[in-house]
Amino acid sequence: MIHIRNLTGLWWMLLTAPALAQSNSDLIAASQAGASPLYFQVAPGTTLVSTGNFNDHRECVPRNGLPDFFAKAAAGKPLKIGFIGGSITQGNAGYRPQVLRYLQKMFPANDVSALNAGVSGTGTDLGACRVQEQLLQHRPDLVFVEFAVNGAYAEGMEGIVRQVRSAGAEICLIYTITGQQTQTYAAGEIPASIQGLEKVAAHYGVPSVHMGMEAARMEKQGSLVWKGDANDTLGHVLFSTDGIHPLPAGGNLYAAAVARGMEKMKKMHRRKGSRPLPAPLFADDWWSAGMYPPREIAVFSGDWSQVTMPQFAAWFPVMEKASTPGASFSFRFKGSGFGIFDIGGPEAGQITIEVNGKPMHVEPPLVPGTQVYRLREGDSIPVNRFNSFCNNRYRGQHQLFTLPEGEYTVTIRLSSQRADKRAILGASQGTDILRHPERYDQTVLYLGRVLLKGKPLPPPER
Repeated sequence: MIHIRNLTGLWWMLLTAPALAQSNSDLIAASQAGASPLYFQVAPGTTLVSTGNFNDHRECVPRNGLPDFFAKAAAGKPLKIGFIGGSITQGNAGYRPQVLRYLQKMFPANDVSALNAGVSGTGTDLGACRVQEQLLQHRPDLVFVEFAVNGAYAEGMEGIVRQVRSAGAEICLIYTITGQQTQTYAAGEIPASIQGLEKVAAHYGVPSVHMGMEAARMEKQGSLVWKGDANDTLGHVLFSTDGIHPLPAGGNLYAAAVARGMEKMKKMHRRKGSRPLPAPLFADDWWSAGMYPPREIAVFSGDWSQVTMPQFAAWFPVMEKASTPGASFSFRFKGSGFGIFDIGGPEAGQITIEVNGKPMHVEPPLVPGTQVYRLREGDSIPVNRFNSFCNNRYRGQHQLFTLPEGEYTVTIRLSSQRADKRAILGASQGTDILRHPERYDQTVLYLGRVLLKGKPLPPPER
């Protein structure tokens, strides 16, 4: 971690974590080591998928289709495609590059460019906060949204859909799956978590693609193994080695499902005229979510410095670093929630939260699988920013806190209390902390963005 004013040798000095195994690097790309570049191109050797002969009318639910996108394509105009999701989107084998290559073939007369807003291990809660900054400000024509395996939080998905539609872009929901869900599809049913997302898609008339149906059928027939050893490919397709992140062959199956959906929607009659947004499906207004550079909305007290990590520059050109307990930042907002998007690592510490001058106690998440926690007045028990994923590496992470609708002044402070990091890592991950205890025996916060479900108010006076 290097101060901005001292950039000499920066790229070399920040190589603090060992390289991941090649298979994991191919699967998840930078998702465990940094932020992927926003704009991307099809890499040499990327498979051009075909639509194949799989046919299930339930695979793509076209609803109102993508009329504005196809009209722009027919007019020969440039097309910009946005992808937002978790590690399957961020990674370089999951489906994203293959889909882009297919769309470039589908529209050879158009200049087709693409954006990668995948962030590993995150769901629609953070997605609703970051879709404006990471995608919509770049004015995409079509946004694919992949969050089905990361909590499938329907309220957050509604926030994404409303923001994308309000920005004038088309949107298509795409559903990746975990191993247990192949049996659900093979039985002719839809996984319960995806049913919740389908309610959002139906309410807004946006298309959706169930990407795992063909793989589920192949598994049932014995021609595909969903999770297995990387060398176990004789006589069948190996989808993944971990049950979640596709190998290239699995990613090709996912991409082929999207290709079939696009061909199906391309044949639809194109509607004309505006499509006003319907009334919200949920009361919780995730469409007001956003994220903000900290210095734009907050005031800082204590020992802070601005630092940069080049591997995260696509998300955070600069970050605010606190390493002295007691350092704090405060901001005001009107809304129903706030949070932080930060970088976890070996030295990550703990924070305390005050709302309107009162210490807060953090309670379990509102919905399992999300990072949306409840707050109540009480003893200020520190919130730990170190977890088992922080072992010997740095990664993006976030946490949100919900409140009743209102106006609030929030103060977040670096705590002097320290978590038992050895206990958190356990014996299976204890090697690095035993070898380099000095890296873990620190208390640091790397703040990238302040998250709000609402709107910022003028910052509090110093």
